[in-house]
Amino acid sequence: MIEYIRGELAELTPTLAVVEAVGVGYALQISLNTYSALQKGEKMAKLYVHEAIVTGGRDDSFTLYGFSTKQERELYRLLITVSGVGANTARMILSSLSPKELCNVIANGDERVLKSVKGIGLKTAQRIIVDLRDKVISSGIAEELHAGGASAATAVPSPVRDEAVQALSMLGFPPAPSAKVVSQILTEQPELPVEQVIKLALKMIK
Repeated sequence: MIEYIRGELAELTPTLAVVEAVGVGYALQISLNTYSALQKGEKMAKLYVHEAIVTGGRDDSFTLYGFSTKQERELYRLLITVSGVGANTARMILSSLSPKELCNVIANGDERVLKSVKGIGLKTAQRIIVDLRDKVISSGIAEELHAGGASAATAVPSPVRDEAVQALSMLGFPPAPSAKVVSQILTEQPELPVEQVIKLALKMIK
């Protein structure tokens, strides 16, 4: 079992990080929160890993998910235990809300905020709160995040529009409506970094 990977950050997009360690390039699926943390410009990166292995079908798969903090990884692992919340949905939630925000939403039973995440309906939002509220509170994740905090987003280079549309496409959204929404956001707020553009787009795409 891989606990974490530390090495040179060879490639970075809003949904994928490639970390080279001992001559091997590891491709890790990431959330926007982790992307923001990696945007500090440092050449070395350390990502905590969750391994997802799917077997038994025609197309077996082995996917690595990377997280900038143990707290975000723990929240991801809690989310995928909820019925109806798969890997992509969990990553979508962690791309729309920071770990601290997510802990507060679950602890306070704020289903409205969870419903604002693309692909999360009322029943799923309620199930997440019911299933995870006690676990989030008892695990101490919320306290750790309030004490240490999650990384703040930093500015990203142009072209923000193309990078945002590409990230939304990788998350499963059609390019045309994604481009329309991203353009609208950047017209109104041209200085937004790409991760914030994507977060807003996730709430607006129909």
